Amino acid sequence: MIPRFFCPSSHARLAPGARFALPDEVAHHAVRVLRLKAGDEIILFDGKGGQWRARLRKVGPQGSGHVEVLDHCPIEHESPLAVTLVQALPESADKMDWIVEKAVELGAAAIQPVVAQRSVVRLSAERMQKRLSHWQAVATAACAQCGRNRIPAVQPLLPLADFLAGARTAQAMKLVLDPAAEEPLAGISPPQQEVWLLIGPEGGFHRDEMRAAWGVGFRPVKLGPRILRTETAGAAALAVMQALWGDFREDDDHVRDR
Repeated sequence: MIPRFFCPSSHARLAPGARFALPDEVAHHAVRVLRLKAGDEIILFDGKGGQWRARLRKVGPQGSGHVEVLDHCPIEHESPLAVTLVQALPESADKMDWIVEKAVELGAAAIQPVVAQRSVVRLSAERMQKRLSHWQAVATAACAQCGRNRIPAVQPLLPLADFLAGARTAQAMKLVLDPAAEEPLAGISPPQQEVWLLIGPEGGFHRDEMRAAWGVGFRPVKLGPRILRTETAGAAALAVMQALWGDFREDDDHVRDR
């Protein structure tokens, strides 16, 4: 596979014939980690859609890299489903990194972190901003790996109550995973609008939080007979939805590269 790298438009304008130095982090990964040489082909994307074929023109002794952009390919690998994963913060940073990464790989359109009563982590404003920037970088790296050319937004962290207050009038299919639910996710009719998928923290949502979610239209559904960990539940549900309604189906009329 040709290596893929994110090159933001703030760094350089991607256009046929453009020549520029790669961002430092990208150049380091290309030259020092992957050991690419002058003349090797790479793929660049800026998150605005499609991707650009480029070639390394020269590499520097300190790990710098200069490229020439060759041409644009309008290919997309977005899911026909628009799913926002609403994830209650887990107890460790590594778990949330994993959740963001797998949600992006599985086609989530956006990730909305929320703080629930049983969320162990509490972040100051400064730490919250640093963590948000880190999660967005995780999402970007996941796009580079999985072939997506549009980067899902990781939204600012919200208290669950604030998120639910804003969700009351939203025109979306609202689902909350609940191991005590009677309705299986696989039994739901295909959505005609975007989907919001709400996942609880370790220990699940408090009963008052579940009542609040039901009150603004979240529909309790279950995946199966076992209780999944918070870092597993969202990925499993996204995979099920893609298999039932999205880009894992082989008998649909969806255009894959739209």
